[in-house]
Amino acid sequence: MPLGVKETGMKKKNGSGASKLSPGLSFSQIKEKITRPQSSVYHDTSLLTDHDIYHYKEGTHFRLYEKLGSHPMTRQGVAGTYFAVMAPNAQAVYVMGDFNGWNKHSYPLAARWDSSGIWEGFIPNVGQGAQYKFFIVSKENGYQVDKRDPFAFYCEVPPRSAAIVWDLDYTWGDREWMKERHKFNDLRAPFCVYELHFGSWRRKVEENGRSLTYREMADELIDYVKDMGFTHVEFMPLMAFPFEGSWGYQTVGYFAPTSRYGTPQDLMYLIDRFHQSGIGVIFDWVPSHFPSDEYGLAYFDGTHLFEHDDPRKGFHPDWSSYVYNYGRKETINFLISSAMFWFDKYHIDGIRVDAVASMIYLDYSRKEGEWVPNAFGGRENLEAIEFLKKLNAVVYGAHKDVQMIAEESTAWPMVSRPTYAGGLGFGMKWNMGWMHDTLEYFKKDPVYRKHHHNDLTFSMIYAFTENFMLSLSHDEVVHGKGSLLRKMPGDDWQKYANLRALYAYMYGHPGKKLLFMGDEIAQWDEWNHDSSIDWHLLEYGPHRGMQRLVKDLNRVYRGEPALYTNDFQQDGFEWIDCNDGNNSVLSFLRKGPSPRDTVVVVCNFTPVVRYDYKVGVPAGGFWREIFNSDAKEYDGSGTGNCGGREAWNSGWHGRPWSLSLTLPPLGVLFFKKA
Repeated sequence: MPLGVKETGMKKKNGSGASKLSPGLSFSQIKEKITRPQSSVYHDTSLLTDHDIYHYKEGTHFRLYEKLGSHPMTRQGVAGTYFAVMAPNAQAVYVMGDFNGWNKHSYPLAARWDSSGIWEGFIPNVGQGAQYKFFIVSKENGYQVDKRDPFAFYCEVPPRSAAIVWDLDYTWGDREWMKERHKFNDLRAPFCVYELHFGSWRRKVEENGRSLTYREMADELIDYVKDMGFTHVEFMPLMAFPFEGSWGYQTVGYFAPTSRYGTPQDLMYLIDRFHQSGIGVIFDWVPSHFPSDEYGLAYFDGTHLFEHDDPRKGFHPDWSSYVYNYGRKETINFLISSAMFWFDKYHIDGIRVDAVASMIYLDYSRKEGEWVPNAFGGRENLEAIEFLKKLNAVVYGAHKDVQMIAEESTAWPMVSRPTYAGGLGFGMKWNMGWMHDTLEYFKKDPVYRKHHHNDLTFSMIYAFTENFMLSLSHDEVVHGKGSLLRKMPGDDWQKYANLRALYAYMYGHPGKKLLFMGDEIAQWDEWNHDSSIDWHLLEYGPHRGMQRLVKDLNRVYRGEPALYTNDFQQDGFEWIDCNDGNNSVLSFLRKGPSPRDTVVVVCNFTPVVRYDYKVGVPAGGFWREIFNSDAKEYDGSGTGNCGGREAWNSGWHGRPWSLSLTLPPLGVLFFKKA
């Protein structure tokens, strides 16, 4: 049937198929009347092929965003928008919007004949910027509901909740980055990541404290990140979300950036500018749960399309949100298509998958009787495990130069090992054990630290079982935990010195690095998503010193291959002395591709200056002090080793040479052979 012709719009005469049209119309008027009616939906236009439907039903259609949702287009001279939505348990689906006065029944979609459960139709004269929702009438108990398009590319600013017809046309200028980014995202490359919450990094005080837009961030954030020496930024979720207090982790729009800060093209511009400045972009992404907002994914077509119907599987007590049913092909198609979308269309360089532990354990945060064992009686969520493996295999198969990073808080084995070897297939995993043990150690008064020395040394027992990223993230500075600076013991000077030592120890320890915004200037207060970072603190020396320390740590880290090349290999690390708990001193080697890359790291975690402290080293000659966390430039005491020390031909710690050092109070030193 030609475009624009509907059977219901033509009357048959004597069964011959001849139609009766209004008399007195010219042929061109008749053609216009047929092909461009003002209030009809045409069901003879589809983006979905038989090939699409086959993969959709198989649960292997991983670019479904190209077919479902709303797509402005012109068909045979008719401009309009094609709409498609999956609602297998719907009795009827309609499109309503600002183009029809939000009439719930004037634009019906048609169910496809192939039992896919997809409803579709082409509406003429609806284009870019049109606001719309789907009105769904369920087969179940006459349930009716207005739903936002799950595949929408753009949405209204909350609390308004309509989808917006939008195209994703953008001319990218990051060709060189995309061509070379495998070098920057490689596991043997330096990763020092600046994590931030978009809405509260910096606010316009003179404009009632509003957040910056995507384009304003391009002018302010990029220069800052580049000057500080970070290799990547990681944005807490920017996908459309309703509630500010969720920080974006209660996602509703899995294909739409939040419109609070601008359009999709504005976000593309920001990412493009980051890439042109040589900085990678990582997105937080939440496939573990979703909120219960009526217009969202929950109970989508009158049934539990995306979530489990059993609350012991489908509802999460920690976040009062719904849990995805990873056994459904619709869910697999939807979520993997979302991940692929951000790589395909927004050129992002990595995804950090939130709350993996909540996905892979059926009893996560649940009491006895509140969860259902798997088919073998165990606590593992077998469907979620298979989903994660497929997710990583698909992403890496299409984009070999990106990274998938897991926030996984348990000892689940092989999270960052390939799927073909039995792993979950992530590239990296946040080292939550290191974070917890290290912060517990640093919270203690130095006089007691000698009794907790193993809190620091324990991390090296498992350091190479995964590809770890050391993270001091937003989670450590909220909910009454206090800022990192307030966690530190002692008077003000000791607090700053402890924090400088923590950062330096982190940069010396094997693993990629992540710091949350505000940590680099030693904020006194916890992070508050409703206000800006306390930038005014940079008026004071200790805070400027902390910022300079982080900047220098990034410079030294990126400039010394020993500190990043072999992060995930045992031969990249060697203890010098891990047993001096009485003095709370640690010393170790970081080793790179060549022996001349070797860096010696010595940490003194007490406020006592230690003179003539002997450390064994692998070679003679002059060992230059390339970093000192107690330097006066960082508002430290300036205690150090006058730029370096000559090695003595006197064995120590099982090595033929040794250095006699002055260890600054609460200080960390890096040395490299000149």
